[in-house]
Amino acid sequence: MSLTLDQLETPIPVVDLDRLARNLDRAASYTSKHGLALRPHIKTHKSPRIAAEQLRRGAVGLTCATPFEAEVMSAVSDDLLVAYPPVAARASRLAALPETVKLIVALDSPEAIESIAAAARAADRPVCVYIELDLGMHRVGVPRVEDAIELARLVLDRAPLEFEGIAFYPGHVRESVGEQSSKLEQLNAALRSSIEALDRAGVRPPVVSGGSTPTMWRSHELEGVTEIRPGTYVYNDRTTAAIGACEWDDCALTVLSTVVSTAVPGQAVVDAGTKALGREPMRGTDSADGFGCVLGHPEVVVKSMSEEHGMLDLSRSQWRPRVGDQVRIIPNHVCIVVHLNDVIAGVRGSEVETTWPVAARGRGFRLTPELAGSA
Repeated sequence: MSLTLDQLETPIPVVDLDRLARNLDRAASYTSKHGLALRPHIKTHKSPRIAAEQLRRGAVGLTCATPFEAEVMSAVSDDLLVAYPPVAARASRLAALPETVKLIVALDSPEAIESIAAAARAADRPVCVYIELDLGMHRVGVPRVEDAIELARLVLDRAPLEFEGIAFYPGHVRESVGEQSSKLEQLNAALRSSIEALDRAGVRPPVVSGGSTPTMWRSHELEGVTEIRPGTYVYNDRTTAAIGACEWDDCALTVLSTVVSTAVPGQAVVDAGTKALGREPMRGTDSADGFGCVLGHPEVVVKSMSEEHGMLDLSRSQWRPRVGDQVRIIPNHVCIVVHLNDVIAGVRGSEVETTWPVAARGRGFRLTPELAGSA
């Protein structure tokens, strides 16, 4: 017997399966049209089920952030990029992935190179390396191409490492899609200069990997880029819609919640608080209020939260929900929401068609006897 939305215990994230399929198809079509390899970041969905759909539509592999994500995704993909410096225990854990998996890591320091080289030698396996460039985000990546050249040469001198290319993340480009031109031109110039310098130094990158969801649909404007790694596009969220990187109808994931109180005039309280929605504000938009908005009523925002309560601001709306009504909230940042939940429900209309676990949630930490102690 099938379930309907009103039978679900809330709060719970629900995914509109038709919107999800449309988002996946659109990305596959765009990258195919422009000759770009799609290596989606799984941080948004953390699900082998969704990853398999991305691969079925032509993705060349997957991008992960954590060793646990890579371990989980190795069940569906034999080509994984871990876009995070492989230092300390991370390196040995990554090198222990199945030998059938082509492992690529992104890094920006000699220390990370030595760490993954030692792990690769101990595991007797090749590991491919992207050198990370800072082209404006100022988070990770070397800011000078001369440093990238030296790191590439160091990789080539540390068998069984293999120099696979360069990577960058244009996360500093957060403007509306139609207002990104100036920053994209600067990014293009910096990228072109870097590729030319690497080429002159004899370490031309086979792969140039970049991209994000906010800049996704303009990736073909960046000269030299061969691969993009968007993540949020699979579900989209309030921020993505606000900057025009998707339409509101492309927001596939919402948090189904229930109105539990209307006692205070001008507001309704739902059972989705920080533990369901996270506490990330809007970024890169002119509208910085609230922590989500109600599907079908974008003027109604989650103005404040406690752990289990979300306060909806009704002051700009004629809509007045009743206690017991269900509402669906479009979160500001969908990646955080997925990470906070164990299970996703897949729906068509009001019918719950399927559910799946957020399999790569957490760190997959294993408590060894040494760490557990002898007590």
